[in-house]
Amino acid sequence: MHTAPATKTASAPAPGISRRLGRALETHIALPLFALLPLIAIWIATFHFVAAEREAAVADARDATREQVATYEAQMARSLNAIDQTLKVIKYAVEQHGPDAALDKLRRQGLLPPSLVFVVSIADRDGRIVASNPARPPLDVGREAYFTVHRDGESATPFVSRTQHDPAKLEPHLHFTRRINDAAGHFAGIAIVEADPAYFTSAYERSREGELGLVGLVGDDGMARALRTGDKVSWGQRLALDRLLDDAFEPHPTAPDGVARYASVRRLHGFPLSAVIGLAESEQMAQYKQHRGNYLVAAFAASALLLAVVGMISAWSWQLAKARGRERRAQETYAAASEASLDAFFVLRSVFDGDGRVIDFLIEETNSRAAQVSGIPKEQLRGRLMGELMPFYRVNGMFDELLRVVTDGAPLETEWQAATAPAVGRWLQRQIVPVEGGAVATVRDITERKQAEERIRHLAHHDELTGLPNRSLIRDRLEQAVLNAQRNGKHLALAFIDLDGFKLVNDGLGHNAGDELLKVVGRRMQDCLRCNDTLGRVGGDEFVILLPDVAETALAITPVLEKIRQAVTEPVAIGDQAVQVSCSMGVVMYPRDGEDPKTLMMNADAAMYRAKDLGSNNFQFYTREMNASVEEKLMLLEGLRKAFDTTQAGAPASGAAPAGEFSLLYQPKVDLRTGRIFGVEALIRWRHPEHGMVPPPRFIGLAEESGLIVAIGEWVLRTACRQAQLWRAAGLDPLTVSVNVSARQFEEQHLVERIAAALRDTGLAPCALELEVTESLLMRDLNQAVERMRELKHMGISLSIDDFGTGYSSLSALKSFPISTLKIDKSFVRDLATSEDDQAIALAVISLGHRLQLRVIAEGVETEEQREFLAANECDEMQGYLFSPPVPAERIAEMLLAQARTGGQA
Repeated sequence: MHTAPATKTASAPAPGISRRLGRALETHIALPLFALLPLIAIWIATFHFVAAEREAAVADARDATREQVATYEAQMARSLNAIDQTLKVIKYAVEQHGPDAALDKLRRQGLLPPSLVFVVSIADRDGRIVASNPARPPLDVGREAYFTVHRDGESATPFVSRTQHDPAKLEPHLHFTRRINDAAGHFAGIAIVEADPAYFTSAYERSREGELGLVGLVGDDGMARALRTGDKVSWGQRLALDRLLDDAFEPHPTAPDGVARYASVRRLHGFPLSAVIGLAESEQMAQYKQHRGNYLVAAFAASALLLAVVGMISAWSWQLAKARGRERRAQETYAAASEASLDAFFVLRSVFDGDGRVIDFLIEETNSRAAQVSGIPKEQLRGRLMGELMPFYRVNGMFDELLRVVTDGAPLETEWQAATAPAVGRWLQRQIVPVEGGAVATVRDITERKQAEERIRHLAHHDELTGLPNRSLIRDRLEQAVLNAQRNGKHLALAFIDLDGFKLVNDGLGHNAGDELLKVVGRRMQDCLRCNDTLGRVGGDEFVILLPDVAETALAITPVLEKIRQAVTEPVAIGDQAVQVSCSMGVVMYPRDGEDPKTLMMNADAAMYRAKDLGSNNFQFYTREMNASVEEKLMLLEGLRKAFDTTQAGAPASGAAPAGEFSLLYQPKVDLRTGRIFGVEALIRWRHPEHGMVPPPRFIGLAEESGLIVAIGEWVLRTACRQAQLWRAAGLDPLTVSVNVSARQFEEQHLVERIAAALRDTGLAPCALELEVTESLLMRDLNQAVERMRELKHMGISLSIDDFGTGYSSLSALKSFPISTLKIDKSFVRDLATSEDDQAIALAVISLGHRLQLRVIAEGVETEEQREFLAANECDEMQGYLFSPPVPAERIAEMLLAQARTGGQA
């Protein structure tokens, strides 16, 4: 009796709590609270990524500093050891031959360093310079520290002076010195090697050290011998080496500009010097700061988006919560759905006359989108007759469609392009569905869909890169043009165009540069044509031009073809470099050269190849003989295969002459200083049984295209190695035999194994073999080329770059090639005696090669004037008809015997 009220009292608050709890769980209240969790997660993740990015950036900076200081230490060790070796050689020569004759003897033996970089001198016990290379005025260094330190002490280690200048050489330089003793062990003077401080900082590269990086040598006394930051080389500053940590844990300001850097020091063994590398913190952390900014912007954007979405959802939920209390919830929901629709929405009721016929339609309901499409406010649309608002709907077919739908009871869909405001020019879609007492019509804007369909149709028939018609559209237009010409008795012309030199640009400068070149050339050719002509790209660097309604004679279209050719050959600026290509065109006329599109295309292609054979950069009209030329090419290819098979079958086990059609000739290479033959270049020759001697340019390219060059190249390599070993076995002067390597050979996966097998089977030492590769070949895949060259260099094989200066290789790429020789292309040697441009190029190649410690050889030397110019400018070697054309192996043996008898020149 008494428990019931207690129970009721205890449970009374429950409905209020439930209502409050339910209200709290409403989306517009609960969602913002729950949104705090992802918001916090976004910023925790952002700060985590920022911290991780910073740690990675610092680690990368430390690793880069350690790696670069190790590399710089190795470079300086090599350079300083070479200088010290020179000092030792001078010291020994003075002690053996006296100071007056020492340098002359060393110069004759080629043991002195290049005089353009180093100055070598000898001072007697009184400090007077008694000999120097190059020659210098008399100079007294008796008071200089680098002299007194040896005079007053007995140190056996080299001494390195501070950077200074003297009366004989005003430019600042470093002095590397060693003590010279007389026969009794007393002080007799010093050996001196002077070098520009910039020589020791030439390893500085912006791609590695940046604009604010620091590279330099610092003495044990803390004074900088050479420092470089950016383009500025300096010296004489004091650097506290004890403050520069070997492991570069934290950046700190470094001299001379106080920029905070990650710095590392490596003590150079045997010298009172240390190698210093400093990487600017601002440059090393620049990418991190950029990423940090990106992370923060992304976090702010994500936070803003989250808050916006939450706000929108909460507002929408709040609106729905208010709508629940309204009596006409279903109607409001329907209205909201119609308003949110992208389609214009019309509810139409049929209006009948006295005979029960539909005479009009009343707009019963609509939405805002309908107002936008019709240009009439929504309030003015409701309750109005269509005939009053849109009188034109009775004549444009809309009334008939509505009448058909309400009469037949079947839906109807129509598309049209609006011709009246406010949707003029836009594509609209109308769907009419019958309902009881009328119809529901929806109007949708499908302009974007129509535009997308148009873009798809355009892409299906046009080249994506240039926007020109593609092969499919060209074929359709050519077929249509042929049909029109047949009906009207007219003529048309078709030109097939291939760009000359495009592959070199594409391989040397990259595909982006090639794409840009194709777009520029396409625009230029288009500008040369009439509006009814068609220019298309059929793929790669090949284009087709269709010229309908032309005169019957070929001369009538010659001007436009010449205009196109000249437009293509104009230089094209790609980045900061100007490139130039030309074009080869094959032209056919309808109906003279073919009566169907297939024949016209085939003959135009044959004419284009004829233009290529004639040296490119020209146009050729089709003749029947051109197909015969193609057949001749196929016959030559078959003969090439048979020639290789017969040569392989007749290959001798020893060094006898081969029994096949291929043979090797050898062109001597001569030292320009001594006149001695030191090597030969192996050159292949093909004697066809019916056509006689076939020139190499005629079959080498064919072998490249067919892939036979790999097998032929291996035969050349083995034959040349075998012959070189026979010369050595005969006791002749040792020679280095050079073999050219084609692009297909160099890219072949097993090249290194094939070369190793050839050396092993013939017994030739690797040092007696030199491989010649071209610039353009190396630039196809730079990383792979360098790796393969290093493998060959490790085997002991010499490498040289052939035709240097004719490709697109950069100096930074050249520096990474493990080569020993640069060959000046004969195109720069041909006019060397008269052309100042060719002289400048030859001098630049010689200077560059010597600066990179490479030998330089000139090919194609045919006159005494060319030889004298090359010798006067310190070119190392030459080959050409001035000394000898390519000759059989027996003639080389005779030359070597004659050279041995004379003890000098051959």
